[in-house]
Amino acid sequence: MALLLLCSKIFFVRILDVSLGTVRMIMTVKGKKAFASTIGFIEILIWFLVVQEALTTDNPSIWIAIAYAGGFATGTFIGSLLSERFIQGNLSVQVVLQNQDNDIVNSIREAGFAVSVVEVLGREINHKRYMLLIEINKRQFNQLRSLVKKLDPKAFITVKETQYVLNGFIK
Repeated sequence: MALLLLCSKIFFVRILDVSLGTVRMIMTVKGKKAFASTIGFIEILIWFLVVQEALTTDNPSIWIAIAYAGGFATGTFIGSLLSERFIQGNLSVQVVLQNQDNDIVNSIREAGFAVSVVEVLGREINHKRYMLLIEINKRQFNQLRSLVKKLDPKAFITVKETQYVLNGFIK
């Protein structure tokens, strides 16, 4: 019974500390150093305490290692779900349409997205196209992608995470 409780404790505490680690890394990349440092302190404190307990138990067992590894794997999964759900961010979306089509541009604008249009040349030099520059909240990406696919199934889409936005319009 004591071994089961220890394994359960290790499993769930590892989920917590690894999930915190995922959030810490994302905050570091986003430049939120103080918040990332605070999360890192808590993460490592939890990690140290659980490792200490796992290594100093009077009941060494392979189940402790399995609980430790399982908590790590589950924490990684949960951490990535948390980051998708709660960590906001912006995306820069570039859409190259197959043709110069003002109706597509207007449809995207009518859906509430701000669109800047640049005339570009495709692979064939005399084939002019539109490249759309769209800055969105990352939660809106699926809506925008579906709309673009419906309007121009062959559109070329690239997406980059934006670190900083000044002025302009984001839906």
